[in-house]
Amino acid sequence: MRILGRAFYANALGRRARFMSSNCRRTVMSFGDGSHGALGLPMSLTGIGGDAYEPTVVPGLPSDISSVSAGHYHCLAVTSGGALWAWGRNNEAQLGRSLLAPRDSWNVPKRVEGLDKVNVCGAFASGVISSAIGDDGSLWVWGKSKRGQLGLGKNITEVIVPSRVEALAGEKIVKVSFGWGHALAQTEDGKLFGWGYSADGRIGKMGEAALESSPLESEINLPESNLEISRSTIDAAEKLVLEGMEKEKDMPIIWEPCLVEDLHRVKAVDIACGLDHSLVLCRNGILLSCGSNVYGQLGRANQGLGMYPVDINFHPLSVASGLGHSLAICQASSSNDTVDATGLVSWGWNQSSQLGREGPENVPLMVNVLEGESLVSVSGGRAHSMVLTSKGELWIWGCGKNGRLGLGGSMDESEPMLLDCLEGCEILQAVSGFDHNLVLVAE
Repeated sequence: MRILGRAFYANALGRRARFMSSNCRRTVMSFGDGSHGALGLPMSLTGIGGDAYEPTVVPGLPSDISSVSAGHYHCLAVTSGGALWAWGRNNEAQLGRSLLAPRDSWNVPKRVEGLDKVNVCGAFASGVISSAIGDDGSLWVWGKSKRGQLGLGKNITEVIVPSRVEALAGEKIVKVSFGWGHALAQTEDGKLFGWGYSADGRIGKMGEAALESSPLESEINLPESNLEISRSTIDAAEKLVLEGMEKEKDMPIIWEPCLVEDLHRVKAVDIACGLDHSLVLCRNGILLSCGSNVYGQLGRANQGLGMYPVDINFHPLSVASGLGHSLAICQASSSNDTVDATGLVSWGWNQSSQLGREGPENVPLMVNVLEGESLVSVSGGRAHSMVLTSKGELWIWGCGKNGRLGLGGSMDESEPMLLDCLEGCEILQAVSGFDHNLVLVAE
């Protein structure tokens, strides 16, 4: 990695350390779709629909939140004291609380049970799984997944109480990313482990396991619901889904974390899992992608299964992924080598303008509207995206349904828009779930 890359990560880590060690009060705000309780807001604030069209303070959380994570429909928040709080969907026990808890209590943030002896320093969520990283590098998981996403051993598909992933004992895990049924974990020394649903090579190559295509892969795109759909098109789509579900009984699953062989002696510095694809940024500056490419989310002409370099003409510094689109903060061209100029590159699914730019969707291209901004972090939702700048400004674009852009309405935005309602707030972190967002601010 070039000097700029090292400086980018050093600055990001330094910024995080400053706000984690400060004594300022921190508040979590949410906006977007609240139908599963993922906003953590009472009905008195959202109304009957449960959605929030502007960032709204989540009540009931401690004042020392240090980081947040947004799953598909639930959220996690870590305190500076090492405790973990959760709220949102709990059908799969991903909140770390009783399954008997009534649905109308899902939106109430509560401390996760079973982690009393773990000093949590990080948390990551998917649709059906939650995870926590201890300060000793241990990984803990809970929830339900028939696709092996727990990583606890063969045929273990449900764990109500947080359980340690023993296959990673001895490794110091620093980041985990989850897709629809697969997972990647990065260690402090740059090793990469993968587990779960392995179709399309979405977790790379492992031992003698064969790479194969997903039985549910389909390139039939149905029109919008308000357009006429032929009976033959519906029948064809239904037939493919039924055939895929039958084949799924013999799903290719890696039940425990295994070392990803594709990296050889190269070390990983960042990872991101979309619904059914993955991105791995290596220390040498090469960005790898793997998994499904039905939306062009792999960003490469090479259609081989497994991990191959993305056809990107920029130097990537960090990566993120939405459902079917990919995002990378990259070094921007600059005549002044002493300036850490950055830009955002996007590619993949763009049905709701979540790429924030025009041009070929399967080719990684720069988002011009953000030119000149110094970017700190990027996050992708189901069909929207957002970035946080070094000035503490939040830019957001894509699908506006249910208020997920926080701009006060439900219109889509084809290019990045400044979320100016947060002007004056010191934004520490911003993350996207499927249809909602969390913002951590300092008061």
